[in-house]
Amino acid sequence: MPPSSASTSAAEAKPGASGGVQSLERAFDLLERMADAGGEVGLSELSNSSGLPLPTIHRLMRTLVACGYVRQQPNRRYALGPRLIRLGESASRLLGTWARPFLARLVEETGETANMALLDGDEIVYVAQVPSRHAVRMFTEVGRRVLPHSTGVGKALLSDHAPEEVRALLGRTGMPAATEKTITDPDRFLEALAEVRRVGYAVDDNEQEIGVRCLAVPVPNSPTSAAISISGPTGRVTEAATDKIVPVLQDVAAQLSVALANQTPG
Repeated sequence: MPPSSASTSAAEAKPGASGGVQSLERAFDLLERMADAGGEVGLSELSNSSGLPLPTIHRLMRTLVACGYVRQQPNRRYALGPRLIRLGESASRLLGTWARPFLARLVEETGETANMALLDGDEIVYVAQVPSRHAVRMFTEVGRRVLPHSTGVGKALLSDHAPEEVRALLGRTGMPAATEKTITDPDRFLEALAEVRRVGYAVDDNEQEIGVRCLAVPVPNSPTSAAISISGPTGRVTEAATDKIVPVLQDVAAQLSVALANQTPG
């Protein structure tokens, strides 16, 4: 005999591994798995990746659909829903607010524009910026979305992803050339990510915009994939300047990581 709804609710409300409510932990885990898969999945894919039985996943997805956080497509697959947009935008604004004092330090010590960006699905979204004081400076609108293959922050954010995940993402987005320097071959891009892991930072050398060079590092242990960067004219962000700027970037990223873990601004 199938369990009653009351017994099912009681089972799903039991404490999870972290001491929280198990059904909530599972629901958020499914949402994150959907995001990692590009935003749309089938129930069997979620079952295979999560290890949860199909009936449990179906109950959780039905609840998420009813709340608007997931929607069911005509092909019966499930996609992230519109209500997540408001939550994500609010969280991004708050994250950007926390980051601004750290970006201001980057500007103070490097003289160049400082940025913070997140990996949102298959795209990079800029959530905070503090501009350089130079008359000639770089500007990226907060909220702007770009593809990751042509940016330093994109390389930094994807550097810890498995090669098959990166190939899948590139297959979904394509690799259009923003400039003649943009990497448009998946194998070359994977080689660039290996270099990021080797040296500890990423470079956009005229790949998003001619005349602009960017240096980026991931924020370690960030609650969501995040990176910070500086950007400036190639005449100022030279190879020699890189040796001085990268340690500052890495130090600020480590301090920002601690602040985010403590959920307090810098």
